Amino acid sequence: MSENKDIVAAQKAIDREIEALEIMKNEIDENLSKVLDLIIKSKGRVIVTGMGKSGHIGRKIAATLASTGTPSFFVHPGEASHGDLGMLTGDDVVLAISNGGESRELSDILMYCKRYNIPLIAMTKNPESTLGKAGDYLLKLPNDGEACPLGLAPTSSTTATLVYGDVLAITLMERKGFSETDYKQRHPGGKLGAILCKVSDLMHTGDEMPIIDEDAIMQDALMTMSEKMLGCVGIVDKKGDLIGIICDGDLRRWMSPKLIEEKVSTVMTKNPKTIRPDVLASEAVYVMNNTGRGITNLFVVEGRKPIGLIHIHDCLRAGVN
Repeated sequence: MSENKDIVAAQKAIDREIEALEIMKNEIDENLSKVLDLIIKSKGRVIVTGMGKSGHIGRKIAATLASTGTPSFFVHPGEASHGDLGMLTGDDVVLAISNGGESRELSDILMYCKRYNIPLIAMTKNPESTLGKAGDYLLKLPNDGEACPLGLAPTSSTTATLVYGDVLAITLMERKGFSETDYKQRHPGGKLGAILCKVSDLMHTGDEMPIIDEDAIMQDALMTMSEKMLGCVGIVDKKGDLIGIICDGDLRRWMSPKLIEEKVSTVMTKNPKTIRPDVLASEAVYVMNNTGRGITNLFVVEGRKPIGLIHIHDCLRAGVN
């Protein structure tokens, strides 16, 4: 059976793009570190610009930088020539992208950078191009043609540009020690926000916590459960340590006319499951779902001291499952 021509063409295109990335990987030099130093020291933003396909990739690079701790936005070179140059300040850094380095539309931005001494990073395959010579720093793209069979449509070049943008974002994250918490703050919505949500983000604290003393009676426990409306009450000893919990299941097991007169220490479930505030909320859901008969609440503790309570409904509302 003859080979499928479509599959062969697809594999050839992928091989060409991989080849371009291998070339870029081997050509990365100390200029990358200089650019990282520049961006780290900058008091402003990284302004990304580019025309055509380079512009499309530039928008993604700016978005990735911004979401990973480096303030950044995209300025279209055409709009820059009609007023948007006013978005640039002397504290900013400009990253200009052009595969061949001869995009006429970039000329006004290049001149503006020179006039106002704004650092210019040139991302191009041609160091001898207009952009390459104008740049204060050069990030060289591979000069290996395109995966396009005509050698014309931006394919390998745009892939390499995209990857170089990711390289910038990742290396800056590592330099800054950018954490999951930092990332969460920039992605509060959607699935990413839910995945990175911590117990401390969702727990009830302070007066919202249903807590009573170990010497209390069940009448006190029932009143506290009704007031706080979280389906349980935590029992603490004289030191303020959590020693037990009473939930709906405990009430059903102890149901009798004299229940309200019982001491809470008699009815409570001792040594209840707890969780730390710094763990992911998804771990809290796992614990609640995998405790044998299943529970709907977890007290959040530091040491043995209760500092919060997380309910399964809080997690579900936040999209954590």
